[in-house]
Amino acid sequence: MIDSDPIYGRAWVFGDEINTDTMAPGLYFKEPIEVMARHCLEAVDPEFAASVKPGDIVVGGSNFGVGSAREQAAMAFRELGVGAILARSFSRIFYRNAINFGLPLLTLPADAEIRAGDLLEVDPVGGTIDNTTLGKRYAVEPIPAHLMTMIDAGGLLPWLKDRYAKPQKF
Repeated sequence: MIDSDPIYGRAWVFGDEINTDTMAPGLYFKEPIEVMARHCLEAVDPEFAASVKPGDIVVGGSNFGVGSAREQAAMAFRELGVGAILARSFSRIFYRNAINFGLPLLTLPADAEIRAGDLLEVDPVGGTIDNTTLGKRYAVEPIPAHLMTMIDAGGLLPWLKDRYAKPQKF
């Protein structure tokens, strides 16, 4: 079943080329994800990890998630409770890692006017982003049903665990 509930949150706006090294700093790789998440994006915004609230929405520019293939970058956002990530474009490996960890990502139109602190309503299934602060709506490509089912399950591993726990029909 696909969850059709929209995601409501405050926008955290970042620029182009936000690197996975700033999302999951290498200095904390030996620490549990809870510790690493507390340092997510601290090189870009030292207040982000301590101030982001569950459901808040990260907004990036072009090539969000560029850099290494470290899956801890997506895990850090998930640990912090980020509801969704919107960006003009994503690094392909970051996009896949985020989906695998149950985090919805949507490509934001180039003309979107979203400022830090704006209140957003994101409908990943319907393909809309409403900036309720500015009273603007943006149409985006929705997340495909098969991926949204996996996201709703909490990511790839929980989805697989649930799927293979049930008797299979052949």
